[in-house]
Amino acid sequence: MDLLLESTLQEVARFYDERKVGDVGPLGFRRSTDLGTLLAGLDRLVSQEIIVPGKTLFMDLGCADGRVNVFLSYLARVSVGIELDEWTLDEYDPLRVELEGHLSRHGLLLPPDNIFLFQGDATDEGVFERIGRSTGFSLGQFDLFYTYLVMHEELADLIVRRGKPGAIFLIYGLQKVMPRYNGLRLLNHLSPLEGILGIYKKP
Repeated sequence: MDLLLESTLQEVARFYDERKVGDVGPLGFRRSTDLGTLLAGLDRLVSQEIIVPGKTLFMDLGCADGRVNVFLSYLARVSVGIELDEWTLDEYDPLRVELEGHLSRHGLLLPPDNIFLFQGDATDEGVFERIGRSTGFSLGQFDLFYTYLVMHEELADLIVRRGKPGAIFLIYGLQKVMPRYNGLRLLNHLSPLEGILGIYKKP
């Protein structure tokens, strides 16, 4: 990773991590991925070819305001997100505009034009039809899936049924107890990455 990209990812992580929600207050039911944690584990994800820069097709199955999609857009070929709550997804555009202004002022890289976010249910076939029409990629072509410990069992089943062999499922929010899913193999040598990220692979 070159210095400019590394500096950009550090600033993207800092920007979003300062705007986290969850745990307390009226939106306490929401949870936001700590991008600083993802950044700390990024070298291992790349060295283990969990992420192959410029090639990986990434999908967040519950993307909220799209922060993980923005973060990984710098490395992925395409970065797709699905969010059930329209009002949460509405936060993406104003945050991205603010982020881009911030990055420009600091001479850093703007997010690539490879981010596609969709409102809908990640278990609904219609969402994947829309994704296919917009991106040219079907569900079975994606390499890397992600969720923040929401509906993880249902989403694991989706990947087992529809994902391609070798597809990776990242689950943020796991710690000492690593759940098991029929049809997915826990990568014990990597999990829990940074103490919180479970990594599973479809054989």
